[in-house]
Amino acid sequence: MFKIVVLMGAPGAGKGTQARLLEERLGLPQVSTGDMFRALKDEHTPLAEEVQAIMKSGKLVPDDVTIRVVRERTGREDCKHGYILDGFPRTAAQAAMLERLAVEQGKRILPILIDVPFEVLEKRTTGRRICPECGEIYNIYSQPPKQEGVCDLHPTAKLIQRPDDTPEKTRVRLETYEEQTRPLLDYYSASNILRRVDGTREPEEIYAEIEKIVTSE
Repeated sequence: MFKIVVLMGAPGAGKGTQARLLEERLGLPQVSTGDMFRALKDEHTPLAEEVQAIMKSGKLVPDDVTIRVVRERTGREDCKHGYILDGFPRTAAQAAMLERLAVEQGKRILPILIDVPFEVLEKRTTGRRICPECGEIYNIYSQPPKQEGVCDLHPTAKLIQRPDDTPEKTRVRLETYEEQTRPLLDYYSASNILRRVDGTREPEEIYAEIEKIVTSE
């Protein structure tokens, strides 16, 4: 049966990397709710105009409208053999809606959690440094530059830390993730369909396990 892969994990867990690899190697399109809503800003369908009006008012897009957006996008030809969901579901209520959609589409939901301890995530995020010249990314804990504070490729460029990567902001992001996502993890755990992979390993090792889950289950 074709699958709807729901990749889950805290900020910094590596969801984006794994989604890109699955798309490249298995041909599963990554369907992002953020991208879908941005695309609707330029469309003139009844659904797009309804979403535009909601967003213009400053309100959150309700679940029933979000699932209609997801249904429309995932009903296209490129999603026929399965797809990866990014940014949906975020709540147990949305997960129940997705289950109904999966039945309609004749697909099976496969939630996969990239599991990384919070202390590791903090180091990944707070240790990140970026070259303002070329965008090269370093980590002072795991992948430091040859010379402290400067880019290997641009020795005159001092590495910078993004404002969102400070310890305070990282902690808030992780706490928010835990608070919002815990009910969803509990929902999928109760259904005995949640798969966990160790996200502390190298990306290729993580991918190999995820690919095995997606192709064999």
